[in-house]
Amino acid sequence: MMKNFVFSITLLLLGFFNASADRDRTKTITDKASHWPATTMNVSSKESIVEINISNINLFFQKYPKLNNYKLEVIALYENRNYNPIWYDSKGLIEFANLLYFKVGQLENEGLKFNLAYRDKIAAIFNKGSTADLSPIDTEIMLSTMYIFYAKKVFHGIDTEKFKETDWFLPRKNISYVSLLDSLLAVPKLLDKNEKQLFGQYYKLRNALRKYREIEKSGDWPLIETNPMVPIHHLGDSSKIIGQVRHRLFILEDLQQDSKSNIFDQELMEGVLKFNRRNGYNANHYIGPRQINRMNTPIAKYIKTIIVNMERCRWIPPALAKDDEFIIVNVPSFKLIYFKNGERVLESKVFVGINMMETVIFSSNISRIVFSPYWNVPRSIIENEIKPAMKRDPDYLEKKNMEWNNGHVRQKPGEQNALGLVKFVFPNTYDIYLHDTPFKTNFEVEIPMFSHGCINMQKAKELALMILKDNPNWPPEKIIETMNGGKETTYVLNNKIPIHIGYFTAWVNDADEINFYFDIYHKDNSLSELLFNDDSK
Repeated sequence: MMKNFVFSITLLLLGFFNASADRDRTKTITDKASHWPATTMNVSSKESIVEINISNINLFFQKYPKLNNYKLEVIALYENRNYNPIWYDSKGLIEFANLLYFKVGQLENEGLKFNLAYRDKIAAIFNKGSTADLSPIDTEIMLSTMYIFYAKKVFHGIDTEKFKETDWFLPRKNISYVSLLDSLLAVPKLLDKNEKQLFGQYYKLRNALRKYREIEKSGDWPLIETNPMVPIHHLGDSSKIIGQVRHRLFILEDLQQDSKSNIFDQELMEGVLKFNRRNGYNANHYIGPRQINRMNTPIAKYIKTIIVNMERCRWIPPALAKDDEFIIVNVPSFKLIYFKNGERVLESKVFVGINMMETVIFSSNISRIVFSPYWNVPRSIIENEIKPAMKRDPDYLEKKNMEWNNGHVRQKPGEQNALGLVKFVFPNTYDIYLHDTPFKTNFEVEIPMFSHGCINMQKAKELALMILKDNPNWPPEKIIETMNGGKETTYVLNNKIPIHIGYFTAWVNDADEINFYFDIYHKDNSLSELLFNDDSK
C-alpha cells in the first residue's frame, strides 16, 4: 500500500515539474518573439508561435476596426488553408511577404495610392531596426489583410457599388483572392505581370504611365506659343512656334530627334502626321490651333487619362481577347476591329450616338446578318422627329421610302434606308445594333457622332464578306446580290460572334504607341472622381 502511495506521489511531482518546464519554455519563446524582428522569427512545426483560428481573427479586426472591409476575404484565405499560417515558415517570414510589401509600396506605378489604414504598423514589420509592437498572430493577419488590399486595388479595381455608377455594362471579371494567392505564392513574379488576372492592355498602359511620369519629372513641358495672326503653319513656313512644336513632338516620341529648326520641313510634317493619328485628328499636313491646344494639354492630365484607362482594364476578363473570333468597338476612337484566329482581319471607321442618345457600353453576340433590312423606326424617333416632319410635309413618309406597319413606321429596304444594305443583330435591351449606312460622308468628320445610339459602320459590306468567307453557301457574289436585292433576307449564324463595345480614351497599339482619343461622353471625369477620391481603407 505504502509503495503504491509513494509511486503516485512521484508521478504527480514529475508531472508538475514537466508542466512547469513546458510553461517556462513557452513563456521564453513568447517573450523572445515579442522582441525579435519579424523577419528573423523562428517558427517550427512543433513549437508554432503563429496559431490561427477564427477567434484570434475576430480579435484582430476588433483591434483594427478600419480594416473590417477585408475580414470576410481574410477568413476565406485561412479556411482554404485549414487555418495554417500563410506568411511564416520555420525560418520566419517568407520572402514573398517582403516582395508583396515592396509592391504595395510601389502602388503609384499602378496609378494607385497606398491608402491602407495602419500602414505604420505594417512598415514596422519590415523595419529590422524596429521592435514591432504587433504580435506574431497580428502580424500574420495584418499581412493577409495587406494582400487582400493589394489584390483588390490592382486586380479588381473600384468596388462594386462605385462600379455601378460608371455606366459600364461589359461583363466585369470575377476574381478569386484564394486562387490568386495560390498562384502568386507558387510564381511570385506574377505580381509584376499576371495576364490571367489582368487584360493585356493594362501592362502597355502601365509602361506609358512610366514614360509620361518621367516627362513630368523632367519638367520639360514648356507652353507652346500661339499667334492669332498666323493660326496655321504649313510645309516651308518658318516660325519660333514651329521650333517649339518640333521640341514637343520629340518629347512625345513623334520625332526621333530635335533638330532645333524653326522651319516646317518634311521631317516635322511626318511627326505632325503621327501626332494627329495618335490623337484622333484627321491626317492633316499642317499645324493648327486645335493641334497646338492638344499639345499644350498639361502632362498631369495625360497621366490622369492613362490611369483612368488602366482602371477600365482591371474590369475586363483577360479571356475576352482570347476568343477565336470577336469584334471590338472602341467608341472614343470611332473604330471597329474584327479579330479571327488571333489576327486582325478587318478594321473600320464607325460613327456613334450623340447627346442624349449615347452608344451603350456592353457586350453581346452577333447571331444574325440581315441583308436589305427594313428599318423599324423607334417610337421616340416617330414622336420626336417623324410626326413633326409629317405635319410640315404630308408626303414625308413617301419621300423617305417609309410606310406604316401595324401602328409603327418602317423604312423599306433600299439605298435610302438608314441601316444601309446590311445589319448585324446581337440581342440587347438597348435596341442597338451594328449596320451599314447611306451617309458615307459622315466618316470624313473628325468626331463622327450622328447616330441615335446604334453603331454605323463604314465597311459593313466587307464585314459581311469576311464573316461568311468560309461559308460555301454564301459566296461573295451572292452576298452582294442579296444586299442589293430590295428584299429583307436573314441569315442565322452557325457560330455567334462576340461583340464588345468599350470606352477607352487611351490605348497603346501593337507598335507600342499610345493613342489618346476625345472623351466624347465625358466619362473620364466621373471615373477619375470615383478613382482619385477613393479613401476606402
